[in-house]
Amino acid sequence: MRKYVLFALIVLFVLSLTGCGTEDKGTGKDGKSVKNTETNETEEAGTVITPTDEIRELEEGFSVVRYEGDYGFGQFLSEGGASSDEEVIDFLSGKLLSGANLGFFGNIFGCSTVAVKDAKGGTLFGRNFDWDYCEAMVVLSYPESGYASLSTVNVDFISQDGLDGRALKKDEIKTMAALYAPLDGMNEKGLAVSVNMIQDSASIEQNTEKPDITTTTAIRLLLDRAATVEEALKLLGEYDMHASMGMMVHFALADTTGKSVAVEYVNNEMVVTETPVLTNFYLAEGEKHGIGTRQSHTRYDMLMEQLKQNETMSVSDVRDALSSVSKGNFGEFESTEWSIVFNQTERKATYYHRENYKDGYVFTID
Repeated sequence: MRKYVLFALIVLFVLSLTGCGTEDKGTGKDGKSVKNTETNETEEAGTVITPTDEIRELEEGFSVVRYEGDYGFGQFLSEGGASSDEEVIDFLSGKLLSGANLGFFGNIFGCSTVAVKDAKGGTLFGRNFDWDYCEAMVVLSYPESGYASLSTVNVDFISQDGLDGRALKKDEIKTMAALYAPLDGMNEKGLAVSVNMIQDSASIEQNTEKPDITTTTAIRLLLDRAATVEEALKLLGEYDMHASMGMMVHFALADTTGKSVAVEYVNNEMVVTETPVLTNFYLAEGEKHGIGTRQSHTRYDMLMEQLKQNETMSVSDVRDALSSVSKGNFGEFESTEWSIVFNQTERKATYYHRENYKDGYVFTID
């Protein structure tokens, strides 16, 4: 395939998991961003963006790209998936990227998600990604086989020869790597997915006869192949989960019926808990319940209180809820690198970069 031939020239990739930063440190940043003058039409919710197959920087540290075609994910699954980031890297470099030299790294993070209905009966899903300053990229993907989706990647987790993601100059290479490293997203059926960290010494290493999946490739699996929460749970049950970098994580899933759940792994057993809010502690009943950061309990309580006071929310209400639990409110040196409000009913996403909640970018899965 033409794109794959280009990859043989260089490259790339790292798949550590997602970042949001460590908690309870330092002082906050102002999070201000500068709008790019290369914009399309505007609407009240923000600047409407039409991505192309060339990576476009919307502002410093925030870019977007569109990918159409086969990126080998069906082959990845048919060959048994991967039980570690290294195996994902081996697949990319050996099968698709012709011997590329890759690396990976990661850090702990503290994110928040909230699911709610709007006044018209539609569904909204909000997500904060908290980490050190990083390069974020929105990827709209249109696979040959699977659902169209948009997802977000921390490009600082993509590397070539040990360099950070900004060393990758070829748009096609960088995009291919990003397709295997989503941290959140929504597909054309309105399924929304996010992964959040839990600070716990345990990890996830399921070991049966099932094929294997890692944290970020699990998100790609669900975006490509699941239309509802129930379908997503069934898919996850068909694979052995392996947490990237040995970190404990859990997933937030929500669909257009209003169903929203947390998927957690306790002693390597998948546990599903219905909840509209997820931060960074276990919700599963039992021995692990409540384990996580103190601040994550505060953020959870704040979001639950807002849902208690508001039976429905608008896109701007969800944006304000995310703003209320962003890092700038807690006097920390990290920022909320991106916030998203997914309108699952309309298949639109509004992004806010580095806690600038005045200027949004609107993407549509067309």
